[in-house]
Amino acid sequence: MTGAPHPLLAYFLAAADGRFPPADGRVTVLPPLPGGLECSVAFTGHAVVATALDARRVAAAGADGYGGSLAPGFLLHLAGPGGWIGVTDATLTARATGGPPRLPARTDQDDHPRVRFARDQRADVTVHGDERGLVTLAHGLAGRHELSIELHDTHPDGRGHGRSLLRDALTLLPAGTPVFAAVAPGNARSLRAFLACGFTPVGSEVVLRPGQSRPSAGSGSAGPGTPL
Repeated sequence: MTGAPHPLLAYFLAAADGRFPPADGRVTVLPPLPGGLECSVAFTGHAVVATALDARRVAAAGADGYGGSLAPGFLLHLAGPGGWIGVTDATLTARATGGPPRLPARTDQDDHPRVRFARDQRADVTVHGDERGLVTLAHGLAGRHELSIELHDTHPDGRGHGRSLLRDALTLLPAGTPVFAAVAPGNARSLRAFLACGFTPVGSEVVLRPGQSRPSAGSGSAGPGTPL
């Protein structure tokens, strides 16, 4: 990751330390993410939206810190006509354990759907894994260290393999480094594995790519970083 960090990164790192925005029902609006992406992140009682829209338009569209920032109507407004909206994920975090890396790098999985998806939205993606499955490690949303896993179909039972793969994945970064994962709440097996490996829920998030026809931010309105 190069350049100045996106201001949203500070919110994620603070959450990893157990420090959260005030639960005041308000929304903080930040600049859009690199690569044409935007996002809406919900913490307890407070939302943070990274978008090119100005803060007053975000508030007028129904965003608030009590769930409105992830409501379908607001996300449709944020994306605009023709925009792409990702799924709603739980935001989880843990600390890397460091030590000798327990997963080898994989250079033969560039066509794997998990790897293609990671490289479409994240930077500095590396791929690791073994007979259990694959791990992608990257600079993800706002530049945070982010990992995802996928088990191979060669283990029909799969019991315990996700947890052991996650524990090994946490050796790939220096001890104490905050690591994040975005997990769909409906993927109960994956969610249980992350929780069992010490990941803690800190919020929820949706990533989107606005359509080209969405109106730009108006002038004279509240600027980025203004809570409304």
